[in-house]
Amino acid sequence: MLPDDTAGLVDRVRQHYDDGCFACGRKNPAGLHLDQFSLTDGTVEASFSPRPEYRGVVGSLHGGVAATALDEILAWAGILNLGLMSVTATLDLRYRSPLTTDRRLLVRGRVDDASGRRLRVSGELISGDQPAVTARGVYVATSTVADLLGLSAHERT
Repeated sequence: MLPDDTAGLVDRVRQHYDDGCFACGRKNPAGLHLDQFSLTDGTVEASFSPRPEYRGVVGSLHGGVAATALDEILAWAGILNLGLMSVTATLDLRYRSPLTTDRRLLVRGRVDDASGRRLRVSGELISGDQPAVTARGVYVATSTVADLLGLSAHERT
């Protein structure tokens, strides 16, 4: 088990990596700054405001940036739901509608199934109220969050 405080756990994991992650790190000047994490009924949500330099063609969010945001939220789904750190094994994306760089975007992720070290995850990147990009993937657990953070037996329960 892990502490119930989602925001506190997010901060502890970020700090463990010097808050420099390209997707969620607050100290990475070039990063997405994915933030405002929440966990409700197994769904992890976060959001970010794309900057103009994240564009592909004029005004359009680059598809690789959308993929990065989804890859990140799917990893956080394993962290916040199961207390597992993981790496991407497969990531399948469906681009359903164009995205722009002029509005805040919401990303959602969940763990659909876990078997051994394999997590089957899914999510979506939402603009307005419509999923613009959907994702499914397989992630492989590398360690527990408790071990990563060196949590005491008391903190694990």
